[in-house]
This record gives sequence, structure tokens and C-alpha cells, in this order.
Amino acid sequence: MTPAIEASGITVRIGTKALIDDVTLAIAPGETVALVGPNGAGKSTLLRVLAGEIAPRTGTATLRGRALQSYPPQALALHRAVLSQHTTVAFPFTVADVVRMGAGSARGGKADALVAAALAEVDLAAFDERIITTLSGGEQQRAHFARILVQLAYGEAVHGPGLLLLDEPTASLDLRHQLDLLEATRRCRARGVTIVAVLHDLNLAALFADRIVVLDRGRIVADGSPRDILTDAMLEQVFGVASAIGRVPADGAPFVLPHAMARTQRHAAARTVTALS
Repeated sequence: MTPAIEASGITVRIGTKALIDDVTLAIAPGETVALVGPNGAGKSTLLRVLAGEIAPRTGTATLRGRALQSYPPQALALHRAVLSQHTTVAFPFTVADVVRMGAGSARGGKADALVAAALAEVDLAAFDERIITTLSGGEQQRAHFARILVQLAYGEAVHGPGLLLLDEPTASLDLRHQLDLLEATRRCRARGVTIVAVLHDLNLAALFADRIVVLDRGRIVADGSPRDILTDAMLEQVFGVASAIGRVPADGAPFVLPHAMARTQRHAAARTVTALS
């Protein structure tokens, strides 16, 4: 089976620093993958490569077997939708206007119906005429998620289930809306949409993903199911955290309860503070 999205030997550099270092990753159609790792590990950079937003220094990235850089922008927008970590709207558009941008130039009854459905999906139906800049950060994030749901729907009508790329989609959301967003992505997955998300919350990653890919210093250091990847050894090695991995009795899903910095990290930090004092 041809991967939905694939990166082969990807390297991205700024000057002499490698943000991504020889990364190879293949994601199957309909798979849900969480990219996790410490700050600066290269997660968002890798997502931008998979989105076709930046070209790697070396290596190739393909979407449905075709080089990402060969897609014209309008064609690429019908195959994949991207929710960035920070999206700024500088003009006083209404929430409905912003969500309708996911339909491109399309207007009329179909576009209106998709916008209404997406607003209901993210619990913003009553906010359609509000100016988006008057909403909270979390509400704005939900509006942008509705926009890419509309974009996905239009692409799906042309090419079938597409690719959904999310960069920290739950960062500004309260607990209820974090779970709402995860449920919405599950409904996308049920239609065959492939999903790749950068997440910092490892508990949400365990709930959300079929597969977790761990990055550290620009390289993939672990790749597998949540049960295989979320271990005390991985958390100490990658995050420098001494933790206890628990198991929810109902279905054995892992959860993460950090207790303190790992001993080696704690001692190194103490030495640094001593040297600076």
C-alpha cells in the first residue's frame, strides 16, 4: 500500500544546526500518528515538511506517492489541511467568514451547509457573527479547526479522504474542548482521513493516536503503539523525567504521572545553579 505521506532521509538545517536530521517516516492511509518530544526536538519542523510548507535540505517528502513540492498550491490544499500552532487574523472577519475560507472560492448552499456543520462540530454555532478577534484564544483555535474541517470536506469530495496535520491543536483549549477536538479527529479517521498531530500532552497522545513517534534533537528515537512507547525508560531518556507509568484498569491505556526530574538531570541542574550563584 502506498503511504498517505512519507519522508525519506529528511534533513532541515538553519546554518550549521540540524533541526531535522536524516528522518525517515511513512504513515499509512487512515492512520493517526502523534509526534511527541521535548521542546526543540523538531516536531513542528517535521510537520511543516510533511505539509509542503518548507523544503528539506536533503531527502524527499511524498504525498500519495508524489513529491510534495510538485503539487501546485491549490491542488495541495485539496489533499491536505493544516492547523498551525499560531494563526493570526488581522482583519475584522466574522467567525463564519473565517470558517468559510476553508471552502476557497466556493460559495452557495453547499459551502453554507459545510460552514454551519463545522461550527456546530466545534461548539461555535452561536458565535458565527462574532468578530473573530473578540473571541478568546481557545475559541479562535476552535474556529480555525472548523475552517480546516471545511477544507478537508471539499478535498474529500474531489480526491477522497485527505491528510489532516495539526500542530499543538489542544494547547489553548480547556479540558472539555480538548476531548471534543479529539472526538472530531476520530470521526475524521472513521472516514479514512490520515491524521498527524504534534502533541505535548502524552496522556492525550495515548488517547488520540494509533502510533506515537518520539523525536529528540531532530531524530526519531522511538516509534510504535502507545503501550510500547510510553515507558519509564523512554521518559527518562528523552524528557529527563523520573515518572510512573500507570495503567487504566478498564482497557490498559497508559497514563503519565511525572514525579520529579530524573536524578541525572536534577543533579546537572543543581550544578548549573551553583555555578551561577
